[in-house]
Amino acid sequence: MKISTKGTYALRIMTDMAISPDVTWTALSLAEKNNLSVKYLERIISMLVKGNLLKSFRGSAGGYKLARNPKDITIGQILALTEGKLQTVGCVSMGIECDMMPKCLTANVWAKLDRVVNDFLNSTTLEDVVKKKIK
Repeated sequence: MKISTKGTYALRIMTDMAISPDVTWTALSLAEKNNLSVKYLERIISMLVKGNLLKSFRGSAGGYKLARNPKDITIGQILALTEGKLQTVGCVSMGIECDMMPKCLTANVWAKLDRVVNDFLNSTTLEDVVKKKIK
């Protein structure tokens, strides 16, 4: 399992926004803050807007804000939009049966790892990240 730059940057910009939830952020200000190209950042933002995690505002005072309170947005929601389903091993994560499944002694290891990772991501909020409540 590897989180792409889309996922890591999405979490980073969402965290920036969670620190200052009343600020309307422009793509340019977020790109400069995170040393990214505006074009790449706009693709990430588009995913977050379509997924209803960000609100978009047009006009001279336009930009982006969190669509919900930081305590109501999980890391799992952010990564699901940018990464899709996170999985350790395809056969276990996607429920695909293979010839080895009946005698595979490691299937339970991967299934438990998937549960632990997804439980962590889906129970950790932006508020937890900002307030450093992750242990």
